[in-house]
Amino acid sequence: MNGYDEDAALSQVAGAIAEPARTKMLCALMDGHARTSTEMAVIAQVSASTASAHLARLKDDGLIQLHTQGRHRYYSLTGPHIAQAIEGLMVISRQSAKAFVPNTPSRLQFARTCYDHMAGTLAVQLHDHFIAAGWLTGEGTYQLSPAGETAMLELGIDLPALHAQRRRFACGCLDWSMRRPHLAGALGAALLNSAICKEWVIQDLDSRALALTPKGRRALATRFGIQV
Repeated sequence: MNGYDEDAALSQVAGAIAEPARTKMLCALMDGHARTSTEMAVIAQVSASTASAHLARLKDDGLIQLHTQGRHRYYSLTGPHIAQAIEGLMVISRQSAKAFVPNTPSRLQFARTCYDHMAGTLAVQLHDHFIAAGWLTGEGTYQLSPAGETAMLELGIDLPALHAQRRRFACGCLDWSMRRPHLAGALGAALLNSAICKEWVIQDLDSRALALTPKGRRALATRFGIQV
């Protein structure tokens, strides 16, 4: 692909994201769940036929994928890289010369899903702790130190399985509500899954919000020294 083709492709994708109804659809899929075209129509506040046209455009441009189960058709983001790109665009959209004051709803600001990993204040705190403790090494793209490997294994995370995945092992994802990185990649997804399985957090069924349980609050203080 030459420079002109790259510019044209970028403009094509940017145009797909720029339409308000399609933006609402993409943001709704940021929680990692698949949804029907009917649900997407309600979310975007458009008719069923208009929703179908928008979904077709997003699918053609590689932003979402279609899952068919019998007579049911569901749509989801193509992958975590799409969620990360949208998260980055959210940061840009909120930039201003004024001092940054988060205006995200408090529950979403504290903890939420970003596709398959955790975002929000809590996720940023965990990321910072992992860096400060020397568990994560590198700049932006991370590897685990021996101490970090021990810590993750103690959380029940299967590290060999993560390394075998065809995706980045661990990387920073700029948090749009905090404007600082949280942990993404295979390790970030495994960390969220571990927290849900251990009942440290509970995921809302109808939003991206994550609720911290009393058990999770105690675990954060005991294991990571994080007081919330």
